Amino acid sequence: MTLATMTRDVVRAPAPDALETLRRPEVALAIWERDVPAALRGALSQLDLDTVDDIEAALAADAAPEGLLRAAGYSDAAIAPLAADIARLMQHHAGLTGGERLSLRLEVVEGDACRRFHADYVTLRLLCTYVGPGTQWHHVAAPEAIEQVPTGAVAVFKGLFLLDPPTVLHRSPPIVASRERRLMLVIDPA
Repeated sequence: MTLATMTRDVVRAPAPDALETLRRPEVALAIWERDVPAALRGALSQLDLDTVDDIEAALAADAAPEGLLRAAGYSDAAIAPLAADIARLMQHHAGLTGGERLSLRLEVVEGDACRRFHADYVTLRLLCTYVGPGTQWHHVAAPEAIEQVPTGAVAVFKGLFLLDPPTVLHRSPPIVASRERRLMLVIDPA
């Protein structure tokens, strides 16, 4: 793995193979510290979050999400790069879990959703914030040391079905006071 860092049970690296480290029992969180691809970054900068609907669907791991994005009101300029990125992340998740069906959510977050630090009742949860501040997390043993996943980075958290008690907790960052909004992708096993 290229330039990986591991602190306790968290692995961070600028390559997607960071996610593969979740196969090790001691790893609770893997962060692929990537930049949003240039074509997608350009499309997202032009996206009006007021004009798109939230998406929630269970689909095959190899499904193409273009139709979901079109139905939700995404612009033609955003559909191709966003669909390609989501499909890539679905393949990464399926590769980790072996699951053939995934639960996908792509939503505009405007409030302080998931305000408390928690672990989810899943095996693995993939989170990617495309717009706005990324997910916050901390080690259970050091709750005062809150860290944040960079925007565009891919974070995969082990859920309670794989790691109970959890060693890393996460939450949505508080955004109401700043009036920021987030475009958030969540992928779970279906």
